[in-house]
Amino acid sequence: MQVALVHDWLNGMRGGERCLELIADLFPAADIYTLLYVPEAVSERIRRHTVHPSGLRRLPFFRQRYRYFLPLFPGAIERFRLSPETQLVVSTSHCVAKGIRPPPGARHLCYCFTPMRYAWVLPDAYFGPPGSPRRRVIDPCLRRLRDWDKAASDRVDRFVAISRHVQARIGEFYGRESEVVYPPVDCDFFTPALPDGEGEGEGQAADAWPSTLPRTLRESGYLLVVSALVPYKRVDLAIEAAQLVGRPLVVAGGGSEETALRTLAAAPGANGTTASVYFAGRPSDAGIRELYRHCEALLFPGVEDFGIVPLEAQACGRPVLAFGSGGALETVLEGQTGLFFPEQSAEALADAIRRAAAVRWDAGAIRAHAETFAPARFLSGLSEQVAATLRGERL
Repeated sequence: MQVALVHDWLNGMRGGERCLELIADLFPAADIYTLLYVPEAVSERIRRHTVHPSGLRRLPFFRQRYRYFLPLFPGAIERFRLSPETQLVVSTSHCVAKGIRPPPGARHLCYCFTPMRYAWVLPDAYFGPPGSPRRRVIDPCLRRLRDWDKAASDRVDRFVAISRHVQARIGEFYGRESEVVYPPVDCDFFTPALPDGEGEGEGQAADAWPSTLPRTLRESGYLLVVSALVPYKRVDLAIEAAQLVGRPLVVAGGGSEETALRTLAAAPGANGTTASVYFAGRPSDAGIRELYRHCEALLFPGVEDFGIVPLEAQACGRPVLAFGSGGALETVLEGQTGLFFPEQSAEALADAIRRAAAVRWDAGAIRAHAETFAPARFLSGLSEQVAATLRGERL
């Protein structure tokens, strides 16, 4: 069977690319079609496949500033011409990948990370408030994108959502039903710290601890945020909450808000105190694992479509303190693997931190919950959806 895989862009290994990696393993002969391809930024398992980047790659600065070319994305994805022998198309999409034009007779399954957030649900977070100069320029483009996105959804035979949260969006914006298959967490890699005195395996040594951070934090304890530093992630709430409770906070990640967040961290909090906030940059995967293993709790103050970070922390046996909305409601068990706070405020998060400090967390139980999201479950669920797609069962 000839299969084509379609992904929005390949310039890093985030949660979506980890899903694609596993799907690509299911179809080792499949070609991959994508708007942007940076080979050195993706795994060897993806590089094994023939990857077809879009014609946008020839535009000046596209590789560095690809997001600025958003209005050109629909046309670029539609210009791909898949082999007429293609029988199955699997798109992994949070932007325009679902808009690929399958050849006649081919079936199309879309594993949907979300309908376009910037067009449908978060234009304010990405482009500023309505009526601002930037929005007056971008709003006509966003209207065209929404019209195109709704029309392009009709090219999909079967939608599979990453969470019930996204499933609801697919129903609202596309008028389509979908099944849910949760993304996987790598429980072989993300593991709890070994007991004192036991040796570390290859690649698990404590020297993976990020060099930008004092090693004393490993023993003294800290709160942790692992996130892109962009507005809708609400990392500001984590900093303000850490100031309120007077606990050290490690922030791992980078992004457009880093300067503003550093300024916030250096200023006294609402109660006149400051907290020790450490910016770790973008650690290696092994460094992130070390941060998970030794934190008191992971703070998750944003609203995510699913959110793989809480599951990575839980796979390392650590509790999660999450805002009670979005995908976190499907990955965190209240009182067992973490706590929810009811509103996006520093005070509510600070209260959750205080409550969590009084709980005797069972690292083994937390880890066992994360194991229910292991790759084998993802592959089994997706394979069932592929089979239903090939049988002509449309959703």
